[in-house]
Amino acid sequence: MSSINLLEQELTRDLFVDLLMPEWKDCKEINISILSGGITNKLYRVTSEKGDLAVRIYGDKTEMFINRDYEAETMQKVSEIGISPKMIKYLPEYHVTIVEFITHGYTLKNPDFLKEELREKIVNPIRRLHDSSIVLPRVFNPLIEVKKMDKILDDLNAKYPEFKIKETIEKLEVLSDKINIPEDKYRACHNDLLAENFILVKEGYEHLYDEPLYIIDWEYAGMAPKYYDIADMFQEILVGREVEKSFIEHYCAGKDDVEEATYYIEMFKPFPDIFWFLWSLIQQNISTIEFDFYNYGRVKYENAQKNLEYLSQRYGVSYK
Repeated sequence: MSSINLLEQELTRDLFVDLLMPEWKDCKEINISILSGGITNKLYRVTSEKGDLAVRIYGDKTEMFINRDYEAETMQKVSEIGISPKMIKYLPEYHVTIVEFITHGYTLKNPDFLKEELREKIVNPIRRLHDSSIVLPRVFNPLIEVKKMDKILDDLNAKYPEFKIKETIEKLEVLSDKINIPEDKYRACHNDLLAENFILVKEGYEHLYDEPLYIIDWEYAGMAPKYYDIADMFQEILVGREVEKSFIEHYCAGKDDVEEATYYIEMFKPFPDIFWFLWSLIQQNISTIEFDFYNYGRVKYENAQKNLEYLSQRYGVSYK
C-alpha cells in the first residue's frame, strides 16, 4: 500500500503522471482542475491531447461503507452496457478510480426533473440497468443496510436522543415484512440516484456519444429491489407525487403495472431517507470535511417520518 495520501495534497502533473497515468508522460500539456459535487470524495478533471478524465480520490474512512473492489467491478460492468462512462483505471493502492469525463455533459439539478422532455432520458438507463442480466458483487438489502449503519453509529458511541432511531427501524421492519421481495428477485441497482449523479449530453453534441445520458458514482450499487432504486431517487429530487407518477409511467413503459410499482416505491421511500440519515450522523463523527452533516441528516429523518405517516394513512400500515 502506498504511503502517499492524495487526499491530503494537491494533485499535480508530476503526481498524476508518476503515480496514476504514466501513459500521459509525453503529453505537451496536462490541465488539472478540481470538480465540485463530491461530499466525501475529492474529484479532479484532467485533460490533455490524449483525453478527458475524471479522477476520484476516496474520502477518509469511506471504507466503512464501501467495498472499493466491488465498486470497481460494478463500474466496469455498467460501463460495458453503456449506462456509465468508460472505466479507465482502478488504483486501490492510491485510493483512486479514473473514468472517462463526459466533456460535453451537463450535471442535472433537482429542477431538471420537472422537465417532461427529460423524463424518458432519465429513466431509460435506470430501466435498462434493472432489466439487464448483469450481476453485481454486492447485495443491498435495504433493511439490512439500514441496520448496518445503525450498528456503525452505535459502535461510535454517538448518542442522538432527539431522534427515535430504534423505534423508526422497528417501523422499517414492519414495512420490510409487508414488501416481502426475496433476494433472488433483486436486480442490478445504483442505490444513490441523486440529481448530480446524472450527466446529460448537451444539445448539439449527441453525435459524439453512444447515449444521451450517463449515470455516475456507483459506490453503493448492488443487487437490490428495483423499486428501492426509484424510491431513493424520488427522496433525493423531491418533485411531488404528480411528477413521480409521470416518472413511474415512463419507467413501466407499458410492461409493468403502474399501480403496483407505485405501491412498492412508496413503501420503500422511508428506507433511503433513514439510510442516508444514519450515514450523515456517522459522517458527523468521522469526517474532516466542512459540511453540515447533522442538518442534512435531520431533513432526511423528517422526510422519512412524513412518509411513514403517509403509508399509515394511505395503505393502512400499522406499526404496532
